[in-house]
Amino acid sequence: MALLELRGISKRFGGLQALNRVDLTLEDGMIAALIGPNGAGKTTLFHTLTGIYRPDEGEIHFIGRSLVGLKPDKITGAGISRTFQNIRLFAHMTVLENILVGMHCRISTSLWGILLQSQGAHRQERDAARRAMELIELAGLRGKENEWAHQLSYGEQRRLEIARALAANPKVLLLDEPTAGMNTTEAQSLMMLFKDLIGRYVQAVLLIEHNMRVVMGISHRVYVLDYGEKIAEGHPDEVRRDPRVIEAYLGPGTWVGDAQS
Repeated sequence: MALLELRGISKRFGGLQALNRVDLTLEDGMIAALIGPNGAGKTTLFHTLTGIYRPDEGEIHFIGRSLVGLKPDKITGAGISRTFQNIRLFAHMTVLENILVGMHCRISTSLWGILLQSQGAHRQERDAARRAMELIELAGLRGKENEWAHQLSYGEQRRLEIARALAANPKVLLLDEPTAGMNTTEAQSLMMLFKDLIGRYVQAVLLIEHNMRVVMGISHRVYVLDYGEKIAEGHPDEVRRDPRVIEAYLGPGTWVGDAQS
């Protein structure tokens, strides 16, 4: 059984057909990429998957459970976490505090337990702090846990946002243009991080990405959207040779090898 399955997802905004019967499957252990030109519907699909939008048609099943109609916090609690195209950190909180906020859906201590400083509350606080430091280390931010988020470099903020998403202990991680604005070295470093996540921190990753070197370098499967419709899917080598993809996304006259840069 697929870990995550979208079938016939459609979404309209007035007269605009943003998504038109899109199918997508995410298997356990998979890194999949969602690509396409600007305005193709990629972020709309993420918003629909995570409960920000409700699909007009279609089904979304996660480990056999329907997600349609659930609010974003319930979907996060079910095991799907995400980052956003525009970084959404708490700028005037520390690195550590940002990650602890991301754990809220996994902390079960009651308000009374917190107020009375119960033994269970103390234990959860210790466990949360230990987990947060582990994620800070994973994100390459050790020694910066007490720095304000806005003091970090752009690349560090991206890493912090990923660490915060992981703090919810998701099974599936959704990344919206995680390497946008990064140089080649920073992007390669993130590629290594994504590979390390599978099996250790998450079961699967789905990313929206424009950097074709990243897409071709880490993806097991690539899905291509154009004007809200899925025009191709398959192994990266197959997709980058598909004439429809070259025409719609890479541009007429593009050499196959150009998709790697």
